[in-house]
Amino acid sequence: MVGVVDGARPAPPPADDRDPDTAPGVTPVGPLVIEDIGGRRWAERRERAAEERRVTLALREAILPEPGASIDLPYARIAVRYVPAGRASSLGGDWYDAAPLPDGRMFLAVGDVSGHGLPAIAEMAQLRHALLGLSMTGAGPGMLLTWLNTLVLTRLNDTTATAVCGHFDPATRLFTWAQAGHPAPILVRRGGARQLGAPRGVVLGATSSLPYGVADVRLEPGDLLLMFTDGLVERRSRDIGAGVSLIMEAAVATGLGAAAADLGAGPGMDLDAGLDRLLEAIGGPNPEDDTCLLAVAVTG
Repeated sequence: MVGVVDGARPAPPPADDRDPDTAPGVTPVGPLVIEDIGGRRWAERRERAAEERRVTLALREAILPEPGASIDLPYARIAVRYVPAGRASSLGGDWYDAAPLPDGRMFLAVGDVSGHGLPAIAEMAQLRHALLGLSMTGAGPGMLLTWLNTLVLTRLNDTTATAVCGHFDPATRLFTWAQAGHPAPILVRRGGARQLGAPRGVVLGATSSLPYGVADVRLEPGDLLLMFTDGLVERRSRDIGAGVSLIMEAAVATGLGAAAADLGAGPGMDLDAGLDRLLEAIGGPNPEDDTCLLAVAVTG
């Protein structure tokens, strides 16, 4: 109860104009303070997410070859497009490799580790380096995937991954390949495009009881081989099959096959520019997943 003296109420205590965040013993309440705290927490979460993205991208750049670089060989030109997901939480374990072997063949591979973020990047590094080292033995692609599957089953618990890998022999122009639950490559030839028939092969880390089959195709000068991860063809609004069809249509419509044919005959259209047009024609990079595309143009 408030007392009354001479019919008047006592004056209220002086207001405390100290900073609520620093004044001792002051516990501010009210919507403005709650909103301020929420805003700070939101800003802190955004800052942590941005830092995680910077670290993840730096780690990926240290692991993978330069994604925009091209490789010019006497028998082929190889170009790569890798575009990370738009959100830090969506950065995945996509990877690729293109390396000459001691026997003169070219080793080509593309893969994708399940999951996102730093754990997926770390597991991707292990698988990519392991497969590249195993490829130097000269073993066939089916055996390489068998060994890689054993590594996943015994060393990477609760991990699954997909991959496609193969050897291109410039002497015979034969591309011999195998896949582990991964989209098959697309062959662009003489104004048309088709997806290669995939040999049997289950996802890495699923089982050790099923062997990996092997297929081969003889490439011709002017052919273009596209190896890619599912981030290139899959969207929320469409499945992988529809995405593959779109890629094949875009490869023909944008003149990507013609660019490869020109390379086969001599200096011509830029393969890198053709890949950029292809990505633009299918709607640009996937904001929810990494996009990796490895293109091999046979030059003669």
